[in-house]
Amino acid sequence: MNKSFEKTKGQGGSGAGKPSKAGSRRPAPSTGPAQKKGSAREAALEVLVRTEQDRSYSNLLLHQTLQKYGLDKQDAGLTTEIVYGTIQRMNTLDYFLERFVAKGVAKLQPWVRSLLRLSLYQMMYLDRIPEHAVVNEAVNLAKKKGHQGISGMVNGVLRNVIRQKDTLKLPEHLPPVERIALAHSHPDWLVRRWMKQLGEERTERICEANNVPPRVSLRVNTLKLSREELITRLVDAGLQAEPSDLAPAGVIVRGGGNMALTPWYAEGLFSIQDESSMLVAEAVDPQPGDKVLDCCAAPGGKSMHMAEKMGDRGEVWACDIHEHKEKLIAEQAERLGLSSVRTLVSDARKLPERLPEGTFDRILLDAPCSGLGVIRRKPDMKWSKTEQELDDICVIQRELLNQVHKLLRPGGVLVYSTCTIERGENSGMIETFLQEHPEFEMDPSQPEPLQIYPYEHQSDGFFIAKLRKRA
Repeated sequence: MNKSFEKTKGQGGSGAGKPSKAGSRRPAPSTGPAQKKGSAREAALEVLVRTEQDRSYSNLLLHQTLQKYGLDKQDAGLTTEIVYGTIQRMNTLDYFLERFVAKGVAKLQPWVRSLLRLSLYQMMYLDRIPEHAVVNEAVNLAKKKGHQGISGMVNGVLRNVIRQKDTLKLPEHLPPVERIALAHSHPDWLVRRWMKQLGEERTERICEANNVPPRVSLRVNTLKLSREELITRLVDAGLQAEPSDLAPAGVIVRGGGNMALTPWYAEGLFSIQDESSMLVAEAVDPQPGDKVLDCCAAPGGKSMHMAEKMGDRGEVWACDIHEHKEKLIAEQAERLGLSSVRTLVSDARKLPERLPEGTFDRILLDAPCSGLGVIRRKPDMKWSKTEQELDDICVIQRELLNQVHKLLRPGGVLVYSTCTIERGENSGMIETFLQEHPEFEMDPSQPEPLQIYPYEHQSDGFFIAKLRKRA
């Protein structure tokens, strides 16, 4: 199977994080049944080491590790805070650690490097944890995992940090790229790239927003109740809930824990989805009786939203290249009580070989992309991505557009969306497509593509372009 089709779409978080200087940072995944006892910092260390060594997704590793350690809600929140915060601020943490590590941070064993990073993160960014507790826990972990020499080095480095903490400040008058990269902890190449595309001010706002925890947002299933009715139920149960200012079907929830574990979720009253992502189905605007294609559908959120908007009357063909994801889509349709969703396993580029031209009234191509609009949800992404990957993904996007458009009837609507802020994947892709396909034009209902940046609405970065095939 083509790995390039693995999408990086953000989903709402869950649980309750431990408060930091910025308030309650981020939701913690559910811990599940206890299998192994260990401390919050030991669990965090395991996730950080494996994320760096295996290049695995931190959110998936975190969920697995919390289940393995069986931490209570408070410790699970602390582990979550430390993992995401340390990865988010890695650039800045390494910059300061270099002063205290004689042979350099890069030459340390991976677990020692991660231990120092997570300890410094707690000292610099969390205000409820005493510094002596951070040092003691780090030394104990070093003794458990290494030998006396390593524990002594860890002790010495962290006690030196405490003594010189007031001097841990970035130098003034740094060049813009270096200043933003260190202040907001992003790789130099990415800051430089965004500055060329978007300018210094917007780049800094994006990088700053990428370190702010995502909100939990729900999409109400309007076939079962109204948004106002859902909010009333949540508030009556003691939760903080309010309507989204951005998405017509969106609800913002605070203090709800893992909303996917609630009876309301099981009953299909809502789905967990970012507010920006909800705007995609709004752009497609499917009507009852339409035949709609979702080309790269897994895990199915946008397919379900379109089926809900159609009143479950018509057909939504949810296609994905990965066979094992077909089950995820079908399960969502069953949970939400939707009968109009059909599943299809295929490389979307091959669909014109399987289906007649002009089969669909509306097509959504929520394209595989670099995912740089959802860094706040997957902070390890900014360290694992390479510039070459951003260029490679454009080839696949172009191939998809050049094939799936054939399946649209004259007068039909094609919506192209991504969860990135890269110009080449977004407006540049659409400009080229329109030049090469004069039978398409921007839809009059949305004559300009919509580009959402992460700092604008506390939501994911997203791009949505609505095209119409001339009748």
